[in-house]
Amino acid sequence: MTQQPSRERRTVTARELADRFGVSPRTVVRMVAEERAAYEDRSRQRRDRIVELHRQGLKGYEIARELSVSAGLVSVRLKEARSAGADLTRYSAVGEGECHPTSAGEKPSDGRP
Repeated sequence: MTQQPSRERRTVTARELADRFGVSPRTVVRMVAEERAAYEDRSRQRRDRIVELHRQGLKGYEIARELSVSAGLVSVRLKEARSAGADLTRYSAVGEGECHPTSAGEKPSDGRP
């Protein structure tokens, strides 16, 4: 999977930048903030990817590691998806190109443990 580069954490606060450039902290926040539409799109894609990885059989901590997010975030997003009525049925690959749904606690029927 190709992962988009994560945004780097800021090393200075808005107040520090405001003092350095002689503007208000609010001006700094407005200038460096991510566009709302871009944030919502990125967030929606992440939610969809969390659900998809869950359906593929990955555990919460594995999804978190794959997407570089916290396990708590994965848990919250899956809970929200369940509340919204999303289909969280897990799929297990049975044959080439075939997928069959399995219940959360059900073992695959191909003899694997």
